[in-house]
Amino acid sequence: MTIHRFPFLNKTRRDTPAAGMIREECDLLAGPATRGELGTALAAIVLLYTPADIRQMQRNFKTKIRDIDEDYREPLYLKVTEHLLGTYQQIRLLSQQGAFSRMDIPVSPENSRYWAMVAAACSARAEEKGPRLAFLNYLLAGFCIFVLDEPAHPVGTPFPGGDTVECEDGIYYCPVREKSSEIDAGFCGFCPALQTPEAGYISRGASEHRKQAYIDHYFHNYNG
Repeated sequence: MTIHRFPFLNKTRRDTPAAGMIREECDLLAGPATRGELGTALAAIVLLYTPADIRQMQRNFKTKIRDIDEDYREPLYLKVTEHLLGTYQQIRLLSQQGAFSRMDIPVSPENSRYWAMVAAACSARAEEKGPRLAFLNYLLAGFCIFVLDEPAHPVGTPFPGGDTVECEDGIYYCPVREKSSEIDAGFCGFCPALQTPEAGYISRGASEHRKQAYIDHYFHNYNG
């Protein structure tokens, strides 16, 4: 895969018609055959963004979760914002090292469906507000899921009831994995994590209203 497959690299992101350009990029991201090819394609797009964009995402996320229970609001903010910057930096480092050229494992068949979902979600978002940072979040999540085979929400992400995303013997567990079907335009349905056995979030008697409020505030707003 060469950089010439990506004509949008000759344009600055702020100068392009957002939704149409994002759809073109998603079509291209659906095509790679290996994780390395996908990583190369993702890096070419992600690195058009800057650390300032990541900082803006962090500020946006802090604002959007301000009504979440204070017991886990700050741990959630710290974990998620750390992960956003860390993933961006990891993509840049792997690209600089040429590491993607050595990743020859076939990409998941779900990759193409993921980018179709992203294109639709960003197109809908463009009708209300710019999808630029939302797209960056989907790019970072797609990298974690399809290149690294890791959850988009990092290990240690807290949830009501005291549970967190965990990794045991190389297997990831998420306490709300089975809630993925309730999340509109979310990436949780593509996550490689398994449902945490006997998760407190599911079994400890939190009200349905509290559970749904958490989903609304966290999952729907974790998009830049």
